[in-house]
Amino acid sequence: MVFVRVLPFTTCPPVPTYLPTLPYLPYLTYLTLPTLPTLPTCLLTTTIGCYWQPPTSSRLSFKFAASAPNDLCSCISSVLNSPSLTANAHPSVQHTMLLRRPINQVWQFANKLRDSVPAPTTIQTQLRYSSHIMHRHQLSDPRIARRVVIKLGSAVITRQDEVGVALGRMASIIEQAAELQQQGREVILVTSGAVAFGKQLLQQQNALSRSIRQTLKFTGASQPTGVDPRAASAAGQGGLVSLYQSMFSQYGITCAQVLVTKNDFRARSTLTHLTDTLNELLSMNVIPVINENDAVSPPGIQNADMEGVISVLDNDSLAANVAKQVGADLLLLLSDVDGIYSGPPNKPSSRLLDRYCPDSNPDITFGSGSKVGRGGMQAKVDSATWAWRNGSAVIIANGMKLNTIKSVTSGQKVGTFFTNEASMSANVEEQCAAVRRGGRKLSQLPPSARQEIIERLADLLVERESGILKANQRDIKAAKEANTSEALVARLSLTPAKLKSLADGLRQIAAGSDQHIGRVLKKTKISDNLILQQETVPIGVLMVIFESRPDCLPQVSALAIASGNGLLLKGGKEAKHSNEYLHKLVQEALSLHADPETVTLVSTREGVSSLLELEGMIDLIIPRGGNALVKSIQEQASGIPVLGHADGICHVYVDKNADPQKAVNVVVDAKADYPAACNAMETLLFHRDLVNTDIFTDVLRALKKAGVKVNVGPRLDELVALGGPPVDDYHVEYGELECTVEVVDDLEAAVDHIHDHGSSHTEVIVTENEDCAKRFLNSVDSACVFWNASSRFADGYRFGLGAEVGISTSRIHARGPVGVEGLLTTKWKLIGDGHTIKSFNDGSYSYQFESLSIDKKDN
Repeated sequence: MVFVRVLPFTTCPPVPTYLPTLPYLPYLTYLTLPTLPTLPTCLLTTTIGCYWQPPTSSRLSFKFAASAPNDLCSCISSVLNSPSLTANAHPSVQHTMLLRRPINQVWQFANKLRDSVPAPTTIQTQLRYSSHIMHRHQLSDPRIARRVVIKLGSAVITRQDEVGVALGRMASIIEQAAELQQQGREVILVTSGAVAFGKQLLQQQNALSRSIRQTLKFTGASQPTGVDPRAASAAGQGGLVSLYQSMFSQYGITCAQVLVTKNDFRARSTLTHLTDTLNELLSMNVIPVINENDAVSPPGIQNADMEGVISVLDNDSLAANVAKQVGADLLLLLSDVDGIYSGPPNKPSSRLLDRYCPDSNPDITFGSGSKVGRGGMQAKVDSATWAWRNGSAVIIANGMKLNTIKSVTSGQKVGTFFTNEASMSANVEEQCAAVRRGGRKLSQLPPSARQEIIERLADLLVERESGILKANQRDIKAAKEANTSEALVARLSLTPAKLKSLADGLRQIAAGSDQHIGRVLKKTKISDNLILQQETVPIGVLMVIFESRPDCLPQVSALAIASGNGLLLKGGKEAKHSNEYLHKLVQEALSLHADPETVTLVSTREGVSSLLELEGMIDLIIPRGGNALVKSIQEQASGIPVLGHADGICHVYVDKNADPQKAVNVVVDAKADYPAACNAMETLLFHRDLVNTDIFTDVLRALKKAGVKVNVGPRLDELVALGGPPVDDYHVEYGELECTVEVVDDLEAAVDHIHDHGSSHTEVIVTENEDCAKRFLNSVDSACVFWNASSRFADGYRFGLGAEVGISTSRIHARGPVGVEGLLTTKWKLIGDGHTIKSFNDGSYSYQFESLSIDKKDN
């Protein structure tokens, strides 16, 4: 028996190697033969391989890649005829070929394979095809989502009055399609608009060509109204394709019109010719523009088409058929609806579904379709589902909005993405809901229970040291093989000393965990027997996004537990194994008194941009990483507050009254202790009177001895020849052994310079003049301001916070190193005795607003 089946690309086994290497093209094949235990299992190449499954399944699978269908068939034939693997040796064997696109070539291969099997073997052929794209982020890769079918609904193409095309919107769509083509993708457009274009032409013609005879003809009778759609289609087809050709030519791209009718999908011969035509155009880098010929096409009839083809009732079903025939990776259905809603879109309780799983049969009520065109929402979903089941990723989105095509193909969360049940179960929205429930229960635990959880986590870091380091070594090995920089590998690595220090910090957090939730900050007597008090409470659901530092995971987990918050963690892929191991320890510790899902490591392969759109599910985002990460998240976050800082432009100002040795020690430590840290000095300011003095010379000599490259500011360059061109930008975060040195006239000038060019992170003054120090501390508007101390002290652990979730330069909520206190907000509790506003209005009660002292029993 021969069973031909096409499965998702992501279900392919790992590629071991065996047999000669073949040219690689996007034709992927699997051949399964049971009961062949004699072949090796550990030989690898990039394009051909085998793997041995457990004896219970007794299967040996081979993975092939071939440059074309003919080569593919030759490849299989060579394997079947190889000395170690022959079909004749196993006449009763079931051969399973798993082949990905294009569909017509699958059938051709199945027929050839049927002919190649020796008689009297009975041959049966069956086909199943499902999308190999499982996650939105895969759409951004042209190698994965290469062939794209875009359906442009009538509402997208036509003007609001349904006469003529919307030129501005059409130009934007063509620009986006051209960009996809220039990325190396293959684009097919299934378009409406011919009827609307023809209506405009015929109405103009009708108005211009009326004669007296025509006028007399209708004297006393009603004038004809409207334009017949079939006539409009005939008139508009030429103009529409001319418009497409003219617009695409602006980008150096050729397009070709392909007119089809419903009957073309009811005969195998015409369907084969259509598919061959489309493939030939795509091979020449031409964009096919497909339009149903409404001038001659009969009305659609449900279930009137041959097997394997969906009935063409509208452009959605037409696009679905085209997607299947050409093996499209993505089908994008654009109309005037945003996607699929959980209920009627006009109801406030309805929400747009990010994902839709046809197999789970959700309770969805579909609204009506667009006012222009033939398809309703149910028909649209039916067509999309059919295309998805036949191998294409599908998204329903609003083509009326700006840059929808570009957003979808960059992996952004736009429209409704069709997916399978397995990926629906990993939906991050469900994880958010579970984290919030867990966080609420965590906040209700007695402080001693939260303390025990954190202490247990600290113990586990020590007890499981070998397991942690083993997982970490896997990450380090992968990083080195990928030629990762030494600085990144250093941040990635964990050591016994780091783990011990980490455990000590967690115990410090645990020790103070009874002082956070429910602490009364203010207590006021509003009136007799009416008491108002303000208490600390958790923020809710936090999402911490961090890069390359696995030690961040237990730190922020402990802070979230101490503050009673639910926590979503999104770690960098470079620390995948370390993060997974550490997360299991966090969940083990949580299981003492709370739901382990309260702290969840987001494993979805969706991009970070999708997570940033979960407004209402995530209450605070905390990015921990480099400048690029923080700035990107601050720009992309959609309605969710972001706590952090994008730049760490820290200054040290050496006053004229500075102690020379203190100046040397503080400056060198601030720059050279850990240059990549956000609290490292980037700009050194000297009082003008210190130029060319011993303290000036000693500080610069000490910096150079520490390997620091000194860049001279413009004003200092005029006074001293230190070599090199002066800098033209003070707002630079070097992140390495390099800094800018500049001179200022006095303390006020230093403060002004910091305000003009700093990032409000950490600033330092070195002076023995107490008055100058106080003026500096009070005048500088930064999160941290120090006197005679290194900027490197701007750290949660060094502040006695146990750990930090990050450093904030925000001017609301928390500033500086953020520990547990920064993860709390407040709520008001009012305790009365049947008080009403009426009782105050009629004089029964009067407002007192008396501030009350806070007793120990209040906390």
